Amino acid sequence: MLATQSVSLPVSASARLTTALFAAIFGMALLYLAAFAHSDALHNGAHDTRHAIVAPCH
Repeated sequence: MLATQSVSLPVSASARLTTALFAAIFGMALLYLAAFAHSDALHNGAHDTRHAIVAPCH
């Protein structure tokens, strides 16, 4: 049997907040770009998600 070790590194609250903020902005940007894309493949690929979160697309 192989023994493994787990190492836990402390992460500051500001680092967590920065990461969460970046992820939220990045996610909103992706949804916005998909909502108003001129490419039919991109538009249709995100169609159900946009309607599920009540984002405009038409």
